[in-house]
Amino acid sequence: MTFKTHLTQIGKSPKTADNYSRAITGAMSKWAIENNLTTDTLDNIHSIQELIKIADGLNELPIYQERNTIGKNMYSCALKAFIEYRKLESSEELEHDIENILEDKTIPETEKSTYISTRIGQGKYRRELINYWETCALTGFADTRFLVASHIKPWKASNNEERLDSYNGLLLLPNLDKIFDLGFITFEDNGKIVISDYLEETDKLGVTQDMAIKLDKRHQQYIEFHHDKVFEKNI
Repeated sequence: MTFKTHLTQIGKSPKTADNYSRAITGAMSKWAIENNLTTDTLDNIHSIQELIKIADGLNELPIYQERNTIGKNMYSCALKAFIEYRKLESSEELEHDIENILEDKTIPETEKSTYISTRIGQGKYRRELINYWETCALTGFADTRFLVASHIKPWKASNNEERLDSYNGLLLLPNLDKIFDLGFITFEDNGKIVISDYLEETDKLGVTQDMAIKLDKRHQQYIEFHHDKVFEKNI
């Protein structure tokens, strides 16, 4: 499935899909190559880590900043959508994190299986979240077979202690887990939902402004991190 096809499948108009695709293969690839961020066009890069590094570099370029402002964030939206597309296309990020666990000398060998289980949302960590939340933290849906153990402060940003802390976790339906993980929703300190302006068709996703979760004070540091660092800020 091509990037353009993916965009239309997630609800983008054919015109937007074409503009985003052209931005990736055209202008942004040109800027990245000219500024030695890569030697290849972005559409030929499949490494999530490499794409994120290039994105960080593009964000620093004056021409990118100027054109993105003129285009009302079209380039940043296209780049974010392309990285999300690559994440869906590949399990590389999960494999990369598991590889890091296996190579981490600070984690005792006897504990590595626990960290791996936590990373993939199974095992003791998921059971702890089920015991705490009992249902989907946001909707109250009760069949835990369908619920996902989701880290509030992302795995890659957390230290080993935070990765195993059940207060760094929410139990969510899969669609809400994905929306939260990508930063299209977050929560205030009082648990009230905040919805990004970039999230479209919220009614079809079952996301409403009156949603809220019940937070313990031990959740606060993780919620603050997600709100400040992960959430796609409103326009």
